[in-house]
Amino acid sequence: MKIRAAIDWALGLFRRFLQVRAVFTTVVLSGIALLIVGGFLSYSIGNGLYQTRLNQILAESERGVVEVQNTFSASTVTDEIALQTLLNSVVPSLESLGTVDSRKVALLRTPGQVGAQILQSPISADLDTAVIPTDLKTSVRAASGKLTYQSVGLTQSNGSVHPGIVVGSPIEIPLAGKYELYLVFDLNGEQQTLDFVQSVLFWGMLILLFLIGGVSFFVTNWLVKPVQVAAEVSEEIAEGALDRRLTERGEDVIATLARSFNRMADSLQKQITKLASVSKMQQRFVSDVSHELRTPLTTIKLAGDIIFASREKLEPAAKRSAELMHDQIERFEVLLNDLLEISRYDAGAVAADLEIQDVNGIVGSAIAGLEPLAQSRGSEIEIDIPSGPVDAEIDGRRIERLIRNLLANAIEHGESRPISVAVGMSDSAVAISVTDAGIGMTRAEVDRVFDRFWRADPARKRTTGGTGLGLAISLEDTQLHGGWLQVWAKPNEGASFRLTLPRRQGMVFTQSPLPLPPRKSLAEQQEAGEIDE
Repeated sequence: MKIRAAIDWALGLFRRFLQVRAVFTTVVLSGIALLIVGGFLSYSIGNGLYQTRLNQILAESERGVVEVQNTFSASTVTDEIALQTLLNSVVPSLESLGTVDSRKVALLRTPGQVGAQILQSPISADLDTAVIPTDLKTSVRAASGKLTYQSVGLTQSNGSVHPGIVVGSPIEIPLAGKYELYLVFDLNGEQQTLDFVQSVLFWGMLILLFLIGGVSFFVTNWLVKPVQVAAEVSEEIAEGALDRRLTERGEDVIATLARSFNRMADSLQKQITKLASVSKMQQRFVSDVSHELRTPLTTIKLAGDIIFASREKLEPAAKRSAELMHDQIERFEVLLNDLLEISRYDAGAVAADLEIQDVNGIVGSAIAGLEPLAQSRGSEIEIDIPSGPVDAEIDGRRIERLIRNLLANAIEHGESRPISVAVGMSDSAVAISVTDAGIGMTRAEVDRVFDRFWRADPARKRTTGGTGLGLAISLEDTQLHGGWLQVWAKPNEGASFRLTLPRRQGMVFTQSPLPLPPRKSLAEQQEAGEIDE
């Protein structure tokens, strides 16, 4: 687990920090390059040492073979003892027993000879003739005076193996016949030199790799630091510190970035300040106009109510005008109230009056208020609520208004089909959904459904007296409670709005108690014959 945690930590650093990725990439690529260069150098040095020593060995061997052959050719001894003594003198004259480089000698009689004197073959002490390969012996016997060599491994008394070379040549000894002279050279000195060079290369490359990593860290830090500062300043500007700027130094690309960033920030500050000023003017205008309109509207409403109450005494044309005037005054009053509510939200002057209430009761009150309208439109409201109380800390007045807005929209666009209202509850949240099987909406319309004064079909006649601000106010009420207001819709299949609120203020929820889209839409139920048209 510790290894896994360390790997996750390293991967997290690699993903989060550009500097770590840059240093890692530089070190990896440099390491690959150093391995290639180091391998080439090691091979070249090793091959050079071997070739140099081989040339020396062949030269020494050639001189030794010539001296031995000349010694035997110039000898005048005829008796066996003198010839054996001369033969034994060859090994001491050729062998070298140094601590680093050693050369051992073996003078072996060529087998298969008839008629020649058989003498003892002199061999250097501690030399095992088994190190002389059989194929080399065969090559020497067929060489006719030429030097033949082969690389071998020399096993030492301590069990270690040294590299070596065996050089062989045929020798002709008067009276004794044909012999083979083998010189065994130990290359341990050259191997130690190569090991030392490889060790120096390894540690040198390792130190160089650390130096490259350190240099790349400081260089990337120097390059990335301005970008980090720009990111921090961008975050501060995004949080509202519009006066933050980057320091401009020099004439390089970093300075150009700083100047461009500062010009962009200046332009944004001017635009944001201008838009904020315009927004405040618009908010003040809406608020002032709404307040100023309330007094004349009250007077007009009183006069209109008097006329509406006496409409039975009027001529038919005047009676119809009185009814139309009464309806429009009512709608104008609703619009004025909605404008005032939106202006309070824009000004940040709205506070929720929270208390623990039963959501089922609030939903029942909202349905009771709109049930006559639903019946007049031929829409039946179906209710699916838990049996017990569903308590939540909410502003009951605002939530009831929100549900009424959703129900009114469902009645308006439900095409006289059943409307479903459901309530759900979990440990941390409550949810209310309003679903119709009406005309539905396209994806583009869903994206704009909470915009102020937006209507999906401007040509469609509005029958419920809406102002175009109901869903915008509903979204503001939802956000005031820290909840979600979500919508699902498909053309000709209906729409479903789902309100999800925390059961207590401050509670965090990640899932709504009710599904969206509904598990089975009302349109699908109608097509399946589960509900009537």
